[in-house]
Amino acid sequence: MARHSERYPTIKAGSRLLNLVQRIKNANITYQGDMKFVNSWGFFASDPQAQFEQLTTTGPFSGTLGAFTTGVKLRTRYHHLLPFRFPRNGGKTRLWASDCERVIDTARYFSAGFFGFNWNDTATLHIIPETAELGADTLTPGDTCLTYLDDKEQGHDKGAVMLAEYRANYIRAIRVRLSRQNPGINFTDDEIYGMQEMCGFEITVRGSSRWCDIFTKDEFLSFEYARDVIHYYRSGPGTLYGGIMGWLWLNATTNLLLEGPSAGPFFFSFVHDGDIAPMLTALNIFPDSTHLPITHIAKNRKWRTSQVSPMGARIIFERLACRKPPGLSQEESSNETFIRININDGVVALPECDSGPGHSCPLSEFQAHVAARGEELGDFRQKCGLSDDMPDRITFLHQRGGHGLEGS
Repeated sequence: MARHSERYPTIKAGSRLLNLVQRIKNANITYQGDMKFVNSWGFFASDPQAQFEQLTTTGPFSGTLGAFTTGVKLRTRYHHLLPFRFPRNGGKTRLWASDCERVIDTARYFSAGFFGFNWNDTATLHIIPETAELGADTLTPGDTCLTYLDDKEQGHDKGAVMLAEYRANYIRAIRVRLSRQNPGINFTDDEIYGMQEMCGFEITVRGSSRWCDIFTKDEFLSFEYARDVIHYYRSGPGTLYGGIMGWLWLNATTNLLLEGPSAGPFFFSFVHDGDIAPMLTALNIFPDSTHLPITHIAKNRKWRTSQVSPMGARIIFERLACRKPPGLSQEESSNETFIRININDGVVALPECDSGPGHSCPLSEFQAHVAARGEELGDFRQKCGLSDDMPDRITFLHQRGGHGLEGS
């Protein structure tokens, strides 16, 4: 499961940044101190209306370059599984992307790096709509779980509420400093938070940003935690719906791992960060003993958004078959199978299931863990307020052809 690569701001976030830039200009003052650079600075998007929501295409950290490079990197790592052709599928490997332009573009650039420039000859990209009528048969359960969208206290909106409460703790001191340097303007919490966002977005376009120099290391650690808070409570362990939404893809993938090589060697799904957080919640690979506080930074927390779901994030489940050494009895020498979890090029052990080689988890124990989580989390349709005639599971994640819209 992979998140789309580096992008421009969404329309909503980008509009906030444009409003901030306009307000800075309208103040009609010459800025001093940390903000002196804005006197001659220009917005990083040359055509916001066309570029917002899309992958970045310039600079060393561009989204298009990142997606292609990831394809090459994984081709290098898993080249021993290529070539592989599926007779039932026209000889092509299937991969999936949710129906969003930046997600689809990420899958295409990745495919060019992984399968080669003429990737359409060996692979088929299937587009899965981001619409409510799919029920559980989706890559984006946050769009189909109706109760999650409607529940203002425990659903999607909880993340923004908790973010606003937390960030007020550290932004106050920044506002005092900037106001002292520039008495002609007083910035809101939202605007100062937007400046910190500007740092990251401009880096993905230009490779560097003067906005980053406004803030101290501790202020960026506070910003990092603010990002942890919003995603933790929006689609992770901090919402009642995170785990049940993420279990859909996790369960479908577990069934493929159980089927083994006959299912096919590769299953690539391209989604958003709001789909990765629920899956990691269902897996329970980063368990914190208590929910993240919003009065201070939990320094020993395991949930760190920047480590698990940055733009271009990828979570890989590797199925390992390990041969026993010769000289053992037939029973003793039977091959063992393990699941190793690789998150952004680092192996992460599943808590209480890492007895296999390289901190991997025996397949039987992994299956039991996922099944137990499913029992604990409950039924997707029931929890999401869906009728019994709606799909209750993912059916398209296989190499046998026929589901979703084809793209190229």
